[in-house]
Amino acid sequence: MILRSVLPAFISVVWLSLTAGGSAAHQRTASDPQSGIAIPEISHGEMVMMAEYRGRIIDLAARATDTNEHFRRVLNYAQIQYAYCFWGKMPGGVTDEASPFNECSHAYLAATKAVLLLMRDMPREADAASEIVSAIDAGMVLRGLSLITCAFSGEAFNTADIVRPELTAIPAHPASVGALAGCGALVGTALLAFRRLLRPAAP
Repeated sequence: MILRSVLPAFISVVWLSLTAGGSAAHQRTASDPQSGIAIPEISHGEMVMMAEYRGRIIDLAARATDTNEHFRRVLNYAQIQYAYCFWGKMPGGVTDEASPFNECSHAYLAATKAVLLLMRDMPREADAASEIVSAIDAGMVLRGLSLITCAFSGEAFNTADIVRPELTAIPAHPASVGALAGCGALVGTALLAFRRLLRPAAP
């Protein structure tokens, strides 16, 4: 069960390392912003709550039937950025400003917020979306998150501009190193066990 949850994430990081195309921090695609849809910024405090409610938001969006191209592109961007950001599994990706995965976390959570707000104007989803918005607002007030900001809090995004994690900074971030080392150990153990299963039985 543990291997099933971490193996895709481990493979995702390896794939990102191979496709990053350089060593610049938080690389972005070179697409024309005019071809994409602007995604408003999200504060650090909003990120914390949005991460907790992301599953409900995406589930609601996936069930939506009365959609348009704008909504589908923003939802698709939210899903793509989520995959690029290790599917939210890296420790400190959301809460730690020093994490190599913090800016890409801003990107997928800003897109998730945009999806939620778009659903407030959709007849069938409006009530459920508004209920989630109210819960997030209340949670931010109760936990004093509304005034918390970080280096990326004022940064806007665009569906034509994919934000990759800062892979070259991973060795300097102990939590990320530990998580990847754990994934690597689990993968190695699984491969070793698989080889033993395939080994022919002694006569």
